[in-house]
Amino acid sequence: MPFIHEDFMLSNETARMLYHESAEKLPIIDYHCHLSPQMIAENHQFNDITELWLGGDHYKWRALRGNGVSEEFITGNRDSWEKFQKWAETVPYTMRNPLYHWTHLELKRVFDIDRLLSPATAREIFDECNAMLATKEFSGQQLIRKFNVEVVCTTDDPADDLRYHRQIDEHPFGTKVIPAWRPDKAMAIENPDSYKEYILKLGESAGMEIRSYSDLMEALRKRHDFFDAMGCRVSDHGLDTFHADDYTQSEIDTIFKNALAGKVPSVQELGKFLSAFLHDCAVMDAESGWAQQFHIGPIRNNSTRMFRQIGPDTGYDAINDLQCAAAGHRFFDRLDLEGKLAKTILYCLNPKDNEVLMAMAYTFNDGTVPGKMQFGSGWWFLDQEDGMRKQMNALSSLGLFTRFVGMLTDSRSFISYPRHEYFRRIMCSVIGEDVEKGKLPGSEMDFLKKVVADISYYNAKDYFKF
Repeated sequence: MPFIHEDFMLSNETARMLYHESAEKLPIIDYHCHLSPQMIAENHQFNDITELWLGGDHYKWRALRGNGVSEEFITGNRDSWEKFQKWAETVPYTMRNPLYHWTHLELKRVFDIDRLLSPATAREIFDECNAMLATKEFSGQQLIRKFNVEVVCTTDDPADDLRYHRQIDEHPFGTKVIPAWRPDKAMAIENPDSYKEYILKLGESAGMEIRSYSDLMEALRKRHDFFDAMGCRVSDHGLDTFHADDYTQSEIDTIFKNALAGKVPSVQELGKFLSAFLHDCAVMDAESGWAQQFHIGPIRNNSTRMFRQIGPDTGYDAINDLQCAAAGHRFFDRLDLEGKLAKTILYCLNPKDNEVLMAMAYTFNDGTVPGKMQFGSGWWFLDQEDGMRKQMNALSSLGLFTRFVGMLTDSRSFISYPRHEYFRRIMCSVIGEDVEKGKLPGSEMDFLKKVVADISYYNAKDYFKF
């Protein structure tokens, strides 16, 4: 039997029935990812499996470094075969890491290759994959369609003109590609030089000059309206923790103007500015009927040497351990008091915060929308079996697992969609184990099948209204 077979990861008979009858064939709604809109619009044809598989994938880069592979074979200028060969040498050593499962799921689902990747099989797999990638059936758009993806939400800056989303709309290929609002650069006042440059760009995109904090919010509102007209229905924020300091508008305006003048804000000033900025963006989301996502807990660019050498998002981020409960509750309470609390999904990078964010979300549900405030899927370092199970258990113990909007890829790769399959198989195993242990009633199988289908697809479809 091949390693990736029809009952892979399905731990019992109930799990197998739930997966094959309720989850397997459902479409995918990928409501948060980092795919390039340009590559989608231009229907990018990948040069080879190395570009497709190893380009920009910091999960694999971290594993390669951990296996003693020199940087020249990772982000350096070694040729494609040499880089692929190093990955093939590393894969056997990734056993019990999700990369081992993902690698072989992708080989099977994308290229129909059943063999395990190793130094012994590397050359033939490299050549087979490259031969397929040279055909039109393996272009960027076709790879997305291969996985029955109904919706993709990319991650886009407010200053982006969304030209590639417009191009996709004008030349549809069967998957809806929607922008998602990610205003991180608009609040990055801790780096005044780059911030001033960004504010000029944002002002140009909004058709106005930005001189004050109120100007900043006006420009963002214009861009928010533009994104809304382009189909955007969800925002996203990547934060170390929540921010909900007390502030006055005059303080915020002074901090903003000082940043434009090149002054680095103090820790206290930065906290006040982020508190105001995040609050005002959340109000925009509520008024537009969007859902908002908060990804809490990374500590970024920890290797100064490698940041200087190859830049951000290259595998040198990690899990932070800041407190988030008090500020998070203050942040959402302010919005709730104003009647401006949008649908919200909370994600944590530190597993210590699973129950914290789960309890926080359910503190502010108001009965208007099922799962209005909810705890999101295992994210980044936690989107593996142990992390997914812990997320599902926290969600189930303190809230309604049945209203969960399910998995997302959060990926830059065109072939990460088996992560949805991976999640669905694990979810079915979790439910199936409870049934077979007598913790859930087997007599309610029709409802359990509905729960599996809802979490796999229908909850997200109803929640986001794409």
